[in-house]
Amino acid sequence: MSFNPALIRRDFPILGRTVRDGKKLIYLDSGATSQKPQVVIDAEASFYEFHNAAVHRGVYQLSEEADALFEGARASVAKFINVGIEEVIFTKSATESLNAIAYAMGNAGVGNRFHLGKGDGIVVTEMEHHSNLIPWQELSRRSGATLSWFEITSEGRLDLSRINEVITKSTKVVAVTHQSNVLGTVNPLEAIVARAHEVGAVVVLDACQSAPHMPLDAQKLGVDFIVFSGHKMAGPTGVGVLWGRMELLMELPPFLYGGSMIESVTMEKSTYALPPAKFEAGVPNMAQVVGLGAAIEYLMAIGMKNIHDYEMELTAYGLEILKKIDTLKIVGPEDTLNRGSALSFTISDIHPHDLGQFLDSQGIAVRSGHHCAWPLAKKLKVSASTRASLYFYNEKSELDALAEGIIAAQKYFGRF
Repeated sequence: MSFNPALIRRDFPILGRTVRDGKKLIYLDSGATSQKPQVVIDAEASFYEFHNAAVHRGVYQLSEEADALFEGARASVAKFINVGIEEVIFTKSATESLNAIAYAMGNAGVGNRFHLGKGDGIVVTEMEHHSNLIPWQELSRRSGATLSWFEITSEGRLDLSRINEVITKSTKVVAVTHQSNVLGTVNPLEAIVARAHEVGAVVVLDACQSAPHMPLDAQKLGVDFIVFSGHKMAGPTGVGVLWGRMELLMELPPFLYGGSMIESVTMEKSTYALPPAKFEAGVPNMAQVVGLGAAIEYLMAIGMKNIHDYEMELTAYGLEILKKIDTLKIVGPEDTLNRGSALSFTISDIHPHDLGQFLDSQGIAVRSGHHCAWPLAKKLKVSASTRASLYFYNEKSELDALAEGIIAAQKYFGRF
């Protein structure tokens, strides 16, 4: 598939609709959830219409078809991030994936490499989404492990100057976002992974904001676990991915218990199946998994490098025109070096919520608030910000409309 933004937009039915008294929809909130191409909508609907059956349960034709579609999606995910098929685990969200790892570690008994207790350490960063902070806070509280973190610089990048003091010999887990959902910052994983592995810690990567936007190769990244969500990458809601190295998944205890994840069961005890079944208790979100498979095949057909290159072009243009607005301050890096397509900003004398509502009146959908990163907002000393998050179906004309909308908002609120 060649990369043509105008043609690609036709694949997304919702982008053709109007809002607010007939205004063209300008959707700039893909960091919260992306829109879905027709091929994904059709894949999910087709599963319910023609193939609906509980996977891994039956010997009849519908069940065999459901199994093939479900496991085909797993193979697509494995290819997408360059991992073994058996290492791909489906959850209902990236949040559940992160909680699954943290709670599973909390279930690890003495002698298990994942057991944490007093004297052990967990490391995060100040720019984490709540989903990659609170589970580790809770694990720290339950286990007695110490939670520490990397701070950020005034430019919105991780301060690694004290890396050997933050990641120490007592560190067991380092959980870090690949790309900040607020700042757009793409973090320097090589140094973090090297130091973590030097002390024997595992690295958990939150790839929710990177998997939809750039090539992602687990082997090259060198991390131990990766999580991401389907709905941010043109896929359905209700499906997330958890990847882990097989040797780690073998030792990690289950998080959920029940049907489909067992090897044998007696009234006294149970033994568990091998991964990925070990971590997929119960009937999964089958149609959503199939939809995710369709989304990933769609993205791979376009080419993740093509998507990333185009988004960087959009981001550079967006930064350029937004910085021309005198009262606007970019939150995060002001260039495209090691940066993604989330453009957060504040406008003096206009609260982000007021700006968001005004832009909505112009048909422009943006996000306002602390973006589920409250500690980061406090560190930046902003109560909230406005975020325009771009995807490969956006166009420069939509960024022009955003800038024009901001200028119109200044005139509107200046009257009061």
